[in-house]
Amino acid sequence: MIRSARPLLLIAMILLGELAGVEARAQARDTIAIMRTRYNTFKTQANAQGDLKAKLDKLDQDITRAAQLGRTGELRRLYTQGMALAQNRPWNENVEFAASLSIQTDHVFVDPASPVAFKLTQIYLPSIELPGPLSMHVTLNKPGNGGEKLKDAGVFTNVGRDLIDSPVKFKIDFSGVDGRTVVRAELIEGSRSLGTTTLNMEVHKGLHDRLSRIDSQNADVRYPLDYIANVDAGNIAVGQFDYEKELSLAESALANVNAGKDPFSGKTGDFKRHYFFAEAGEIMPYRVYVPSTYRGDRGYPLWIALHGNGLTEDYFFDSLNGGLQKLAEEHGYIVAAPLGYRVDGGYGYNNGSRPAEDFPKLKLSEKDVMHVLDLMKKDYRIDNNRIYIGGHSMGGSGSWYLGPKYSEIWAGLATFAGGVTPQTAPQVKTIPQFVVHGDADTTAPVERSRTMVAELKRLGVEHQYVEVPGGSHGNVVAPNLAGMFEFFDRYRKSPSK
Repeated sequence: MIRSARPLLLIAMILLGELAGVEARAQARDTIAIMRTRYNTFKTQANAQGDLKAKLDKLDQDITRAAQLGRTGELRRLYTQGMALAQNRPWNENVEFAASLSIQTDHVFVDPASPVAFKLTQIYLPSIELPGPLSMHVTLNKPGNGGEKLKDAGVFTNVGRDLIDSPVKFKIDFSGVDGRTVVRAELIEGSRSLGTTTLNMEVHKGLHDRLSRIDSQNADVRYPLDYIANVDAGNIAVGQFDYEKELSLAESALANVNAGKDPFSGKTGDFKRHYFFAEAGEIMPYRVYVPSTYRGDRGYPLWIALHGNGLTEDYFFDSLNGGLQKLAEEHGYIVAAPLGYRVDGGYGYNNGSRPAEDFPKLKLSEKDVMHVLDLMKKDYRIDNNRIYIGGHSMGGSGSWYLGPKYSEIWAGLATFAGGVTPQTAPQVKTIPQFVVHGDADTTAPVERSRTMVAELKRLGVEHQYVEVPGGSHGNVVAPNLAGMFEFFDRYRKSPSK
């Protein structure tokens, strides 16, 4: 699909514009949905009783109220507090203050040739009393816990106590630094450390020149520019974006396009594709596997694979030790894994805990899945009677949501550690289902699948349920992926449907 000229110009202006005079924007942090999942996991693991249970119950009431009012800063404070309590970690005014801190900047991807503007602010106003003057010490560090200090970036005095009203503005010189770098800011009162906060940065020499050479409207070529612009705008977190890899892929695709070649024509194996998502105004990635036997002379089965909350389209491809690619090759399946618009998009499914601000995201997440399905049917010979959907965790719930909504499409459905309301079961009576859940899952309790499976049994729906003794939330996928393909192999839609 072709991106219009105006959005292309806007991206170029964002990427190549100067920092001078531009107010720093907030960079994306963990989403509220991801924080909620972590909190619920820790709360389940705690198996709280007595005083702790009373505190968490009260916290849940406050969380519900904050969500109703759309107070995301307060939600972040409450979820952080809840995770500390559930893990038996201290929660006091010092911890609360440290958790309120946030570094913001206008550009996460930067060239070390020029200083970069930042500000230190807060996402909520903490309750701590600070009678003494504050100062701030900023360092640049390597990524990872306890990352080695690369250089001191400055000490700043006369820091205000209300960083929401009066954020600290400062600049950093990144000369001599390359690659992913962590900006670490420590707030100090006298000799007492009040807490630190960090921000991941991508520092690359010659960044602007290299990006400016990617001059094409092809989505596979332009994807790195679009991604970087969205990170800089605070729409998405930098995540695991591999700058060198993504730029090299884009440059290779550009060379093919300029030579009049389609870089993906006849391509088999495991690779990444991209398309312009018109409703979102962004370029979306999706991961594809095409078996080596594919010749386009017959229809191939297709599995649409949906990742879990906080993960990406790469999950099934990169996290299972090559198991997906091996099984797809052996069984002769094409696999397509969409991002789902955002890492916590939900594929359209709202479990009742999503705030109103998330509703547009849910719709776009669903549309992304269906667009990728359309692209696969356009670009490959797909057997329309053998199209399957399945996923892990949020992807399992999303599969149970999209299954009944588009029941005429799917020949089979698979869920790993998912969960959804069993009221949808009558709408998937014609879809065979492969369900996997661990009985020790503390993120998505096994009762979610048990309840759905009981309803499938009552309705006489064709299904296979695998409950893994001692299985956790994440370790049930790889050992049961072969079983999913074998299950799908047994079912296809009749040509009349």
